[in-house]
Amino acid sequence: MSTATAVTDASFEADVLNSEETILVDFWAEWCGPCRAVSPILDQIAAEHSDKIKIVKLNVDENPQTAAKYQITSIPAMKVYRGGEVVKTIIGAKPKAALENDLVDYLG
Repeated sequence: MSTATAVTDASFEADVLNSEETILVDFWAEWCGPCRAVSPILDQIAAEHSDKIKIVKLNVDENPQTAAKYQITSIPAMKVYRGGEVVKTIIGAKPKAALENDLVDYLG
C-alpha cells in the first residue's frame, strides 16, 4: 500500500530515535480511512524530498507501546523527529500542499 518503511515498538529506537536523519513517523491503522488517504501523499513527499526527510509508518494497533509513549490519541498523526526529539506534530489528513507547508522547515 505504501512505500514507507514500517517501524515497530522493537525497532523504533534504532530506526527513529537514533537516526541521524530527519524522520517523519506516520502513526496509522489499517481501519483508518483518513490514514489511507494521506498515505500516498506522504509517499509523494518522501520521493520528492528523500534527501531531506525520511518517512516511516507505525501501525498503532500492532505497536501500542510507542503509540502510548507519544500520546497518540487521534490518527493519522505525524511526528517529525530530529536527534531523537519530536520537533513537529501534525494531526489529521491534509492535502499535499498543506502537509508540505507544515513541513517547510524540514524540506527546504
